[in-house]
Amino acid sequence: MAKKRRPRTQAAQPAAVPAGEIPVVGAREPCPCGSGRRYKACHGRAAAQAVTELVRRPFEGLAGECDWVALRELVPAGTAGLTLTAGLPDDVPSLTLATVLPMAWPALRRDDGAVLLGLQNDTASGDISRDLADVLQRALTTAPGSPVEPAGLAGGGAGGDAAGGPRLQDLLDTSVPLQPVVHDGFEFWLDDAESATGEVAASLERANSAAIPTARLDGVEAAYWCAAPEKNHLRWVMPHPEERLLDALARLHAAGTSALADETRLVGSFRAHGLVVPVWDLPSSMTAADCEKPAAEFGERLAAALAVTEPLTGTERKARGGLANRQVTLS
Repeated sequence: MAKKRRPRTQAAQPAAVPAGEIPVVGAREPCPCGSGRRYKACHGRAAAQAVTELVRRPFEGLAGECDWVALRELVPAGTAGLTLTAGLPDDVPSLTLATVLPMAWPALRRDDGAVLLGLQNDTASGDISRDLADVLQRALTTAPGSPVEPAGLAGGGAGGDAAGGPRLQDLLDTSVPLQPVVHDGFEFWLDDAESATGEVAASLERANSAAIPTARLDGVEAAYWCAAPEKNHLRWVMPHPEERLLDALARLHAAGTSALADETRLVGSFRAHGLVVPVWDLPSSMTAADCEKPAAEFGERLAAALAVTEPLTGTERKARGGLANRQVTLS
């Protein structure tokens, strides 16, 4: 005889309350929304998704977005001063963004209270901006003379609220221009680099020996020259929408005007944090100063090509396909 099936009871549904208004509790605790389910199976899902969901343009809205991308991906040794909207605490004389810090520390509070915020570090979530904001907040209250240790965000570890914690865009004064400074080495880590000892000295030596000579052009925004072993390169982070930029580059390439100067060649591009970075091969004799005038002239040609609205010709479509095939994604 077949067993009688018990009528199914409808599972409790999460209350219709925005996830951001639900307090964060332990994963196995009852959800504060009153659904009767555990937090991890109810509103905790939204918090977990916020931790892992990739933010395509994490630096969008910050002053100098293109330079943020460059400092994150291209520049070995660089710094830039940062300004908080609410102002610095009385015991923090300055706040500086740094590409890399000794021992890969996320941040460092110097003996005098100044804060260095590391940019080229692994992050705990899919939103680099939120992760950096969490590190920044911890750095401001870290004891002078101490590094900030790596930590995750709440909902996936220790730290702030992953679903609703602040981002850099909430903490920094976005009206203040970002002014990157590219350094020959990492001596900016210390007030007196010659006095470095132990692990810090070893880290400094390793970092300096591995750094590729890099310089930021003065005449255009976010264009960086570097001296690679076999040939030099110019890598230019551009703010334009990807499809429009690729169309414009294709028009210039088809017209034979995509090079910067003689013996230079546009070899492709890569995506980084939602922006496109065209790359040119340069002869090893071409310095950053030599790039200034050709880059400015290319910028004018690119602006004209971006303004064209007609469909691409057959030759231009072929050029675009070639550029797209040579495009890679870093992040």
